[in-house]
Amino acid sequence: MKRILILFSGALLLASCGTKSASNAENVPFATGSGVIRIEPLSWWTDMKTDLQLMVKGDNISEYEVSFDTPAIKVTGTHPGDNPNYVFIDVEIGPKAVPGTYYLVFKKGEDTFKAPYVINGRREGSADRESFTTADLIYLIMPDRFANGDPANDNAFSGNVYDDGSARAYKVPTMPDRADRDKPLYRHGGDIKGIIDHLDYIADLGATALWSTPLLLDNQEYESYHGYACCDYYHIDPRFGDNALYREMVSKAHDKGIKVIMDVVTNHCGTRHWWMDDAPFKDWYHVNEPYMQMNALFSVYMDPNAAKTDLDRQESGWFVPSMPDMNLDNPFVLKYFQQWAIWWIEYADLDGLRVDTYPYNEPEPMSRWCAAVREEYPAMNIVGECWDNNIAQLAYWQTGAGNKNGFDSNLPSIMDFPLRDAMIGAMCEENVNWSEGMTRVYSVLAQDFAYADLSHMMTFFANHDHPRTGDIMQRDPRKMKMLYAMLATIRGIPQLYYGDEMMFLEREGFGNDGSKRIDFPGGWEGDKYNLFTAEGREAAGLSFAELHDYAKALFNWRKTAKVIHDGKTLHFLSRHNEYNRNITENTYGYFRYNDTDAVYVFINNESVDKNIPWSHYSEFVSGPVKGRDVVTGSEIVLSDDTVVPAKSALVVEFKR
Repeated sequence: MKRILILFSGALLLASCGTKSASNAENVPFATGSGVIRIEPLSWWTDMKTDLQLMVKGDNISEYEVSFDTPAIKVTGTHPGDNPNYVFIDVEIGPKAVPGTYYLVFKKGEDTFKAPYVINGRREGSADRESFTTADLIYLIMPDRFANGDPANDNAFSGNVYDDGSARAYKVPTMPDRADRDKPLYRHGGDIKGIIDHLDYIADLGATALWSTPLLLDNQEYESYHGYACCDYYHIDPRFGDNALYREMVSKAHDKGIKVIMDVVTNHCGTRHWWMDDAPFKDWYHVNEPYMQMNALFSVYMDPNAAKTDLDRQESGWFVPSMPDMNLDNPFVLKYFQQWAIWWIEYADLDGLRVDTYPYNEPEPMSRWCAAVREEYPAMNIVGECWDNNIAQLAYWQTGAGNKNGFDSNLPSIMDFPLRDAMIGAMCEENVNWSEGMTRVYSVLAQDFAYADLSHMMTFFANHDHPRTGDIMQRDPRKMKMLYAMLATIRGIPQLYYGDEMMFLEREGFGNDGSKRIDFPGGWEGDKYNLFTAEGREAAGLSFAELHDYAKALFNWRKTAKVIHDGKTLHFLSRHNEYNRNITENTYGYFRYNDTDAVYVFINNESVDKNIPWSHYSEFVSGPVKGRDVVTGSEIVLSDDTVVPAKSALVVEFKR
């Protein structure tokens, strides 16, 4: 892979300095050529709890003595890698250090040169930042498929220089994967500018947090659009924008009441990552020769009978051949990823993190990774993708689980895959037996005792790795509405996948992941319909407008429904069919409640209208109750005479 060069520019230095300390290296020349190729983290801040360890790459850089040009910043230790082209530098930023551009001075005999390093002033209150909670609805997008705000960056070329938050100019590498909207696995051109342009749409829908799949450089030769094969952890992919534009997006999202969650990948990088041809340590990543595939066997971590060979394959095997497995047991790798996450939170002013493929990481180092992030930001919420449908095994990964082997992940939130499968499965079944249909949802929630903290469960019925829900529901908008109702009212932190608010369907004729991750109509100039607007939705067809408005009503109501955010749950099993004891009604009723308020939800997944069994709830409420239908806003009386149409949901709020 072509080496990525870092250039030093006097003009850029002056522009980024801020308040600059007096330099003791004025007469020392700047590093040239490959003297200093990379310094990561790109910059740092005053008043941080996290100890700073710089990774510096340059020709035989480990042979040099290194110091800062000011006594306010000290080098307290240096650690060469196995590769002489790397040195890891422990840095102490003293209390007298002020924001500005300083210089690392490298010296070997008469050979001396310097490289700039920026120390920023920290935002006021940064450590105490809030994060996403049960009061939020998270909107998940794939940026390449959301909106193309800047067609000029669809195909980026080597040589472009952009701001990366340091005093160095960044020269982007060659981009082999080209944009072609006719091919589902190619780039389509969506970008950060497209997200910025449609923040109003996201806010209007009722979403209060935005989770974007990775925006960092993924420079794989093919299928790089998804971003999960990172090739540079400190730079936004130039086909999406640059670091400065990402920070601007976060700021503008905050202005509209939208939090931003960054999708991070610690388990693996991409085979085109810049360090793959010249890694700092021999064990920087797991070198598998011959190739070893991971086994996706999460149970080995908690299994007292597990064979070591199975554990080794789970920890060290590669996710796929294009994604090398990082070795977090190497303390320098772990420190690199701890600082990286903290750098992006501080630089971009982030509100949360989502960790991809969480159980594929080495558990103990990842526990320390989570602890380091939360030591710097105590309220920071981190949600891990623990794709496990076994409730006991899923619960293992949430902090406070009280695991028998003593393991604590320090991971606050987990994604509720068992609930997702129950909701989808229930919607697809008719004439159900004892454990089928809506009883699936009841049974999953009945096992809530397994989890350490229900307020830190991310609930969803689809994400970017699933088939399009509209296809699974056989294009039935009634089933989509029932899913919206459950997502809006069941305990936890709800997440909605882009386009599901209008029952987006898979692109026909391809049958791959790219065809499921379709373009949002209206995000590209020349699209037939613009579904970002009410007029475009009406023109495209009644179901688009109807579904959008139904979801919008629910999710905007949910924003202020504290009883949903913090309330308890009481649910009732469907009654048995009076004519056949082996058939269960495919319905589900539950209450969310606190001392003063309640919300009643009835899901009628039957093919016929149903009266709600109000008398059956006498232990919670007696007699008819007057409430408000949260979707229509109309007054409604809840009683045994209340009818819920076939394949529909009723959501009513009332005072206790």
